[in-house]
Amino acid sequence: MKLIVVSGLAGAGKSVVLQTLEDIGYFSIDNFPVAMLGDVSPATLTTEGLDYDRLALGIDTRAGRERLADLPERLDALRAGGIDVELIFVTAEQDTILSRFDQTRRRHPLASGDLALPEAIAVDREALGAIEAAADIAIDTTRTNIHELRDIVRNRVEFGQQGTVAVLLQSFGFKNGVPAGVDFCFDARCLPNPHWQPTLQQATGKDTGVIAFFENDPATQAYLRDIGTFFETWLPVFAGADRAYVTIAVGCTGGNHRSVYLVEQLAEQLRAHYQPVLVRHNEIG
Repeated sequence: MKLIVVSGLAGAGKSVVLQTLEDIGYFSIDNFPVAMLGDVSPATLTTEGLDYDRLALGIDTRAGRERLADLPERLDALRAGGIDVELIFVTAEQDTILSRFDQTRRRHPLASGDLALPEAIAVDREALGAIEAAADIAIDTTRTNIHELRDIVRNRVEFGQQGTVAVLLQSFGFKNGVPAGVDFCFDARCLPNPHWQPTLQQATGKDTGVIAFFENDPATQAYLRDIGTFFETWLPVFAGADRAYVTIAVGCTGGNHRSVYLVEQLAEQLRAHYQPVLVRHNEIG
């Protein structure tokens, strides 16, 4: 059995993580009672109806402070009992959580007549402190949207292994803003733009005409070599430091030609050494 426990602050994205785990084959249960993990053996979990190859459990402050304090010890006991356990913790800055509750008009689970939203968030963070410290994966979603969070979870859980790096490459248009949650961002607006070629205006960096345009441009090829050399040097360092995932963004003006071409070429280079290498083109789908 592979068991993933997902915990984190209300409003930080725990539900998105659980939904993503469902999408990749986990049976997911939110607001799971910690007490049900009492007898820590695969056999007992089977008799309790939890005999799934892949099981994801959402546990947060609704479980109660006293039971939360026991959670890290219970998970260690599950590991000792032969279950592969991983703990994911999702967090975000207070202003971000405040904004999310304001936008969705949801009620914070700890908010009450005596406890305003900012205080409820502070109580939530304090109650989950020991769990955050014990997490195998900690994800800060302050500057991460839903799609990026899903990519992070897929990269780390479905593909990521200790000592390897899962890579997400994104193309984007600066006119629409830099994507959130990016580790490295490269600006390709200095390169020749096929947009000004009438026959290439409606094409993208994945089309043969645009590819030929860039293959014959020395500046673009030099730019591509320099970025490739940078990651050839530094991605192994990230892997050695147990970094689970790296997000790389390349932008141009509209996000259709230069950035798309460079991302496609970088992905091909990196796939020779890293798995997975995922690609997202923000402006062309």
